[in-house]
Amino acid sequence: MNAHFPRISIITVNYNQLELSCALLDSIRKVNYPNCEVWLVDNASKDNPKVFLTQNYPEVNVIISQKNLGFAGGNNLAVQKCTGDYLFFINNDAELTEGCLEKLLQLFEAHPKLGIVSPLICYSPSEETNFKDIIQYAGTTPVNNYTARNKTLFAGEEYTKQFSEPSPTAYVHGAAMMISRQALEKAGMMYENFFLYYEELDWCEQIRRAGFEIMVDPTVFIYHKESVSVGKMSTLKTYYINRNRILFMRRNRNGLQIALFSLFLIFFTIPKNILSFLIKGEWAHIRAFCRAIWWNISHPKAGKVEKNSLTPQSSLKLSSQ
Repeated sequence: MNAHFPRISIITVNYNQLELSCALLDSIRKVNYPNCEVWLVDNASKDNPKVFLTQNYPEVNVIISQKNLGFAGGNNLAVQKCTGDYLFFINNDAELTEGCLEKLLQLFEAHPKLGIVSPLICYSPSEETNFKDIIQYAGTTPVNNYTARNKTLFAGEEYTKQFSEPSPTAYVHGAAMMISRQALEKAGMMYENFFLYYEELDWCEQIRRAGFEIMVDPTVFIYHKESVSVGKMSTLKTYYINRNRILFMRRNRNGLQIALFSLFLIFFTIPKNILSFLIKGEWAHIRAFCRAIWWNISHPKAGKVEKNSLTPQSSLKLSSQ
């Protein structure tokens, strides 16, 4: 390791969004950090982008997956090949800002027990945000042991450089997160059976169990091109959000907590969601929601936390919507 400039592996995943991925790669080119490598994993896009990327971004290491492995699975392909002392995961619809990498590295140097950290994440300024920097993420509260809910702090507020220092947080944000090689080797990779949503929350639980701290540094930020208005939830999101919320609890809570959560699920969450979908006439969402519940019933081994490893942690066949 270069003591002054530890090696950073920047990792992103592309799925049918080559234009957005190229915009991210352009922003990475503007960063002056002298010791980094860039990895792009294509998650079985309709059009294979390897020739284009090789010709236009020769500095990027491209991995082509033959099937869509989801967020965790795609990133894990690069994890197994990258050489960084630190790994920085960033969504392909984000923009890396100058100084972000250096600032996060300084935090690791100041906090030897730090395992993983996210910067502040702002929505990209647009007409939708009145061209202001609106906060998407500045840390979160823990997932409640019984309701399985948590809150993203300061979400929707205008960013006016009101934060003066980093702070502990329950979870990082998957759109931008940096992990040390040491924490990765002890905690293992992301659990691939989540496929979409809750991967980084589960990973933070693994990292915390391995003895490391979780932090957010809101003094440095990235831009995320995700829409401020969530819009109508797709059946895909209904399925994975609900399936993975239950899976998260099964993997990260003790027997009593899971039992109490199950009661809350049976007597509150399930009736509330089905009634809400019924009122709106959203039958497809009811079916997706019921499949999410059934997946957890029919996959009893999915809640097991494997021994820490840098080999893929998914031993079950990925379930599609």
